Amino acid sequence: MNAVVEFQEDGRTLAMSEDELIDVLQSSLYPGAALSSIKMVISYCRAAALDPMQKPVHIVPMWDKNSKSMRDVIMPGVGLYRTQAARSNALAGISEPEFGPDVEFELDGQRFRAPEWCRVTVKRILPNGSVGEFFAKEYWIENYATAGKDSVQPNTMWRKRPRGQLAKCAEAQALRRGFPEMTGSAPTADEMEGKAIDTPASTMQEAPTKPAPRPEIGMCTPERFEQNQAAWRDLILSGKKTPDQLIAQIETKGKLTEDQKLTIDSWSHEHD
Repeated sequence: MNAVVEFQEDGRTLAMSEDELIDVLQSSLYPGAALSSIKMVISYCRAAALDPMQKPVHIVPMWDKNSKSMRDVIMPGVGLYRTQAARSNALAGISEPEFGPDVEFELDGQRFRAPEWCRVTVKRILPNGSVGEFFAKEYWIENYATAGKDSVQPNTMWRKRPRGQLAKCAEAQALRRGFPEMTGSAPTADEMEGKAIDTPASTMQEAPTKPAPRPEIGMCTPERFEQNQAAWRDLILSGKKTPDQLIAQIETKGKLTEDQKLTIDSWSHEHD
């Protein structure tokens, strides 16, 4: 059956057959996407009252650990967060991205320069009429997408536009903090590019393989711990990682002492 799809645009109701809409989406906004994935986009947009022609969502391939195969999942883009915040009629503005100093990272023996962090502030009109500010500070080293499963170097996009990619991650986090009821807690496709996603139904990762042997890892020096302490603490306080998850991540590059582990664990109890 060729259903008619309707959506609002500039106060007018536009209608086209579902087959026509699928043809437009497949040939322009989502070239090469499977028919079933295009239909998921249409269903998502219909349920959320979104215009699919504005490409509010992305089709993201994910590894399904149950079926042992790749499947497409629909994920929001930062543009959808902006749309939802604007629809609330409480959005009072989004600041220009503020960047930290450019620093040099050595990854797999190659050096890269990128801003250390990016901060974005979202302003919201509160019920009492005042304007609240909600900021997010995201670090490049914690957000960049790798070039592949066996590499820690950034992929092409994060090499070419490290500021633009980091700004999208910071803005998405700020919008989630300022408009949690509009955006939900799911990360955007921009934030999850090249990263593993762990959900009850599926995991975005490479097919299970025997890991290659890693070189012997030294200790996390006091200097490195002190240098990264503020950023790591923010990960715990923001709820993005648990102490165990953060410790496991850090120890892929350097073993922690017991005192360092206790310090990390203490951050999770600061608001108890």
